[in-house]
Amino acid sequence: MDKQNMPGRNLPAGSHPQYPPAAFQVITGFETENKYEIKNSFGQMIYFAKEDTDCCTRYCFGPARPFTLRIVNNLGQEVITMQRPLRCNSCFFPCCLQELEIYAPPGVPIGYVTQMWHPFLPKFTVQNERREDVLKIIGPCIVCRCCADVEFEVKSLDEANVVGKISKQWGGFLREAYTDADNFGIQFPLDLDVKMKAAMLGACFLIDFMFFESSGGNK
Repeated sequence: MDKQNMPGRNLPAGSHPQYPPAAFQVITGFETENKYEIKNSFGQMIYFAKEDTDCCTRYCFGPARPFTLRIVNNLGQEVITMQRPLRCNSCFFPCCLQELEIYAPPGVPIGYVTQMWHPFLPKFTVQNERREDVLKIIGPCIVCRCCADVEFEVKSLDEANVVGKISKQWGGFLREAYTDADNFGIQFPLDLDVKMKAAMLGACFLIDFMFFESSGGNK
């Protein structure tokens, strides 16, 4: 899955240039909407996702902002909607941790990703539409973004078996330092329920916002 910086276009004389989001953030300090290309294992784009928030929300709340993420297929039809309510982003407030709601088709809940309280480990539970726990996701103690991939393991409920992973792939110094474009990979069992596959995709988005989203226009 690619988190995109959309390129600018050549414009006629006298018109204003359309800077790509990364350049816009550097120049103005404002946060722009996230956009993602979702590809299969063959590199073919199957979905496109775009964040739906206003400028005020992005500026005031930064990476902790609430959002609606709309996922469309190659025909432009919205097939999945994901919503993140405004929650606390600190482990010192365990009663109000992060959550993502997944709807497919839009309006029909199919799963949830909920943060679990832990003093130093990023931990999440993937739930079905009945709020029953299905999988757990556990990240590293220190989410270091420098010079290496960062992996979040997908485990069984008893945490005894690793069944998949969500990885943020290192893109090189220049890309990491000067753009907001990231690559993520998701691995899960082939026989995993399709609804839980969508929830895993949602977990990837939530992890991106919580741990890899730039704040204050640094990228």
